[in-house]
Amino acid sequence: MKKVVLSLAAALAVSATVPAFAADMPAKAPKMVAPAPPPSPWDIAFGSALMTDYIFRGVTQSGHKPSVAAYFEPRYNINANWQLYAGISGESIKFANNAAAEIDFYGGVRATFGPLVLDAGYWYYYYPGGQCWGTGPTQALDPGCFTTPPNGGLPVTANVAKRVADFYEIYGKATYTWTDWAFGVNFYYSPNFLNLGADGEYLSGTLKFTAPEKMAIGPFGWYVSGEFGHQWLGTSDAFYGTAPSAFITTSFPNGIPYADYNTWNVGFGLTWKVFTLDLRYYDTDLSKGECNAFTSDPTATFSLSNVSAINTGGFGSNWCSARFVAKLSADLTLGSLK
Repeated sequence: MKKVVLSLAAALAVSATVPAFAADMPAKAPKMVAPAPPPSPWDIAFGSALMTDYIFRGVTQSGHKPSVAAYFEPRYNINANWQLYAGISGESIKFANNAAAEIDFYGGVRATFGPLVLDAGYWYYYYPGGQCWGTGPTQALDPGCFTTPPNGGLPVTANVAKRVADFYEIYGKATYTWTDWAFGVNFYYSPNFLNLGADGEYLSGTLKFTAPEKMAIGPFGWYVSGEFGHQWLGTSDAFYGTAPSAFITTSFPNGIPYADYNTWNVGFGLTWKVFTLDLRYYDTDLSKGECNAFTSDPTATFSLSNVSAINTGGFGSNWCSARFVAKLSADLTLGSLK
């Protein structure tokens, strides 16, 4: 019995010392997790495209020939609602003055308030390498002008083209998204559109339906979209003034009042990752004679039906006519690559 009592006493003594011993042990330091760095306010968007025609507000900029394009756009996010951006883009073109390319410099601010996105900025269109051409009074205005189109075509007496076609626009845009639909309105203003001497205003409305994921066509997303716009144009300077011809005595020697026009497009697009294939139909309500007066198309052809006071030579251009365009593009941002 004595042995049992001693054993129990020893066991109690040992168990009593365990908590004290554990309390004296140093605690393990918790693992420190470094906080995630805040996201960078900077991002860059960039992309490129190949298209069967470069159409700008219903008018070809590439002579109805294929064109390539690319852009680079740094962005700075002030906060979740406000973004500053600036960019440069380039397109291959075929202008009446045989300019080498179109280089665009632009910048602005975007504001996002839930489903509403507002965008305002400045856009400068630069056309390097242009050459002046024309005959008669034009030679007096610019003695360096060629008497025949520098980029081929017949010497259309009624057509002239300045060496410099550079101009700028200021713009404002708004887009409202409701479920899968996006509604947009755009306005652009230039005091000297295409350096013609005429001011220009462009107002358009857009509509786009983007199919939800459940409506995907295999691996492809898709959308349908359209735009209707109106281009107002003022009166050119004397460089583009007309003189009487054998077909009409009325003319505008001090500058022609360009025809305002409507333009529209509608298209269908397939998307896959960063790629988009856009198939689109473009058109305007400009006549061939009005189009020739506006574009100075060196490939224009003669018809008495084209004769007017702003186009006394009677040549007509198809640069403003209906056209179906296929465009393959890739668009991405640095943020999407992380």
